[in-house]
Amino acid sequence: MTNLSFRLLACCFIIFQAGTLHAQWVQTNGPYAGVIRCFGVSGANLFAGTEGGGVFLSTDNGTNWTAVNTGLTDTVVYAFTVNDTNLFAGTRSGIFRSTNNGTNWTAVNTGLTSTFVYSLAVSGTNLFAGTSSGHVFLSTNFGTSWTEVHSGFTTDADVVALAVSGANLFAGTSGGGIFRSTNNGTNWTAVNTGLTDNVVLALAISDTNIFAGTYFGGGVFLSTNNGTNWTAVNTGLTNTNIRALAPDSSGNLFAGTVGGGVFLSTDNGTSWTVANTGLTDTVVYGFAKSGTNLFAGTYGSGVWRRPLSELITSVEGFSTGMPTRLRLAQNYPNPFNPTTTIQFYLTEPATVTLKVYNMLGQEVATLFDEELMDEGVQDIEFDAHNLASGMYFYRMVAQGIGDEEEGITGKYSAQTKKMLLIK
Repeated sequence: MTNLSFRLLACCFIIFQAGTLHAQWVQTNGPYAGVIRCFGVSGANLFAGTEGGGVFLSTDNGTNWTAVNTGLTDTVVYAFTVNDTNLFAGTRSGIFRSTNNGTNWTAVNTGLTSTFVYSLAVSGTNLFAGTSSGHVFLSTNFGTSWTEVHSGFTTDADVVALAVSGANLFAGTSGGGIFRSTNNGTNWTAVNTGLTDNVVLALAISDTNIFAGTYFGGGVFLSTNNGTNWTAVNTGLTNTNIRALAPDSSGNLFAGTVGGGVFLSTDNGTSWTVANTGLTDTVVYGFAKSGTNLFAGTYGSGVWRRPLSELITSVEGFSTGMPTRLRLAQNYPNPFNPTTTIQFYLTEPATVTLKVYNMLGQEVATLFDEELMDEGVQDIEFDAHNLASGMYFYRMVAQGIGDEEEGITGKYSAQTKKMLLIK
């Protein structure tokens, strides 16, 4: 590498890092109590349910967290919801209710014959609980008593997701696909046409669109007819192990994955863009929208925060000031040891190079060097067994072929992203 090219590359790195300093995920000050399984929002209060630490409360957008577990005898919290002034936490030992913002909790399990609670949902004055072995329960009195509603529920898989869309109630299960009820759970019908993965861990409603997040490679599915038919919508979704889905009021959709971090779709799932800048824990179990921020709950590094406006308006890692001939995705997994996958997409034929550099701007690997590559997607595996732990950059350059007869030079695009090797 010449001195000039090294200086240009170093400058690129400085601009890249400076440009993402304030436009990235920021790790909040906790809570560090295992997996962040779920969230709840009540006014300015943000609640996080954890696997082993119970419930935590933040009143300042995650700057500080306080455990609020008095009366909560089971600190493995799988589900959380808010109904009026009541907070509900679903645990392995049933459901707990708080009427004072988590200061105190009381078990509300009368009639709840299956107490391993994976999911909760509210529809008007109705509160639904999804539990292990294919059970759904209904409470019409804020959890004081429960009645099982199971007619037509033909699976004994765990009910791990619940969502309400108008008069329709949807239940996602850990092996039986999706069920729909049009009468508050009195009767259920399996609605799995087009669904190729029956492990449904997340459901989300956006206007008349219903999204299902599946875990074993199926990715995200969309139904526009109340679940009668489902279509996979995974273009650009480089990790299809979906653990969480969250729509916003503008029709955008976020997907949390196990190993791929956060993805964003602004077109109802037609295409996805990775949205991981600053996020070092790419196992995302839950989302919450509070105020102007999106919060992500991770596997072991607490809660992360990012402004919704910045997420929607930014295109991660894409070059500015030049035509885009390529899309370079965040590597996955990230952090990694010692192998990771880098995916890129060409929108038109081009010559392509993909290289890895250390923090000093020194080239440590050439992963791809193709004189002419057709448009499409390419996955490249990077094996860093011979490199030391630390931060690395991967940079891709694409030069369009142009039109030699017309004297048109092919246009240039370049994108750089960073990745973390931990041994």
